Order: sequence, then C-alpha cells, then structure tokens
Amino acid sequence: MKVAILSESQTDEEAIRVLVSGILGRQTQPVEYFQPRSRGWPSILDVLPTVLMHLYYRTDAEALVVVADSDDSPVHAVSHEQPDGVEKDCRLCKLRHAVVQTQQKLSPVAGRQKIKTAVGLAVPAIEAWYLCGRDPQVSESAWQRGIQSRPGSFARKQLKQAVYGSEFLPEGQARRRAIEESQRLANDLTLLQTLFPGGFGALARDLRNW
Repeated sequence: MKVAILSESQTDEEAIRVLVSGILGRQTQPVEYFQPRSRGWPSILDVLPTVLMHLYYRTDAEALVVVADSDDSPVHAVSHEQPDGVEKDCRLCKLRHAVVQTQQKLSPVAGRQKIKTAVGLAVPAIEAWYLCGRDPQVSESAWQRGIQSRPGSFARKQLKQAVYGSEFLPEGQARRRAIEESQRLANDLTLLQTLFPGGFGALARDLRNW
C-alpha cells in the first residue's frame, strides 16, 4: 500500500511509518512529494491541503497519514468527534477539518480512488510516544496533570533528552533511535494506545477504518 506521511520532521515520518505498518499489519510503501520548507505547527496545517491535492492529482498515493505534536494545545478526546463537540483549539480537530474541506474540493478523476487519511496527535510531542513502556510517568493523562499542578515537570526538552540523550543529536543518530523505539512499540501497540488514547488512539482508529 502506497502511503505518504506528513509530520514535523523526516525522522518522525520514518518512525511513524513503522507504527502505521504495525497497526495495519502490513508494510507500506513511501510516496515522494515536495518537501515543506517548515515542518512545525502551524506549517503542517497550512501545507496539508496542498499536500493532499498534490498526492491526489500528481501521484498514485493511496493514503496520507498526518501526525503533529500537541505542544500546549488541548488533548484530543472522543467527545470532540461528536457533531457539536469539536474543540476549536485542538490540533487534531483542525487537521481533520482541513482534510474534509480539501477532499470536498477535489474533482473526480477517472480510475482514481479517494485518498484515505489518518490523523494523529502526539502529546505533548512524539518523543513521549517513543518513551512509552520505558518511563511509567509519561502518558497523556500525566501531561495534563503536570500542566495543572507541576508546570515544567514534563517538559518537551526533557523528553528529547530522555529519548536521544541530547537535545541536539545528529540527524542520523536521532533517526536510528526513533526507528528503534517505533519498532519496539510496533510489536505490541496496546500500551501505546492505552496511555495515549486521544492522539495515538485516534490515529489507530482512522487506520483500522481503511
């Protein structure tokens, strides 16, 4: 299956592909597309419509996976998926809205199927996913509690330090670490989905509905 992945770095995109394959139970093939100049938020939201249109009209991609860090924005919840429950500041809700709006604008192409999509939100950053099962203090609920009671106790810089051993690890070494952790998690995704039900759980549900 040909799947494009859009996230905040190429390193994260390669690691996310491992998790996607783990959820789907099969390997996926990458799809090349233009590389955005910036990968952070809100650049991902801004470039998403262009990426989706490019994949639909100019490639043979079957699907697109989008994952962004939540940073300090609200954690996605199942209640957001109700007709009147969308959270205006939730990044996952914003990404899904952008996908729906863009899909509605795409013109039919003979022999072309609608591109499948899946959206995830890493809380507060994807390094928290990589630490799942290694650090029992890391989870979506721990992040929410930390914001309320102990500001700075669950800092994103600390997550990077815990995963990579340094906040500024060379790209090649960071890629190897991210992929290693994703391969470990892909063997049994139950804990990741349990501890990160809003952001990773949403991604897993989208993928399983393909």
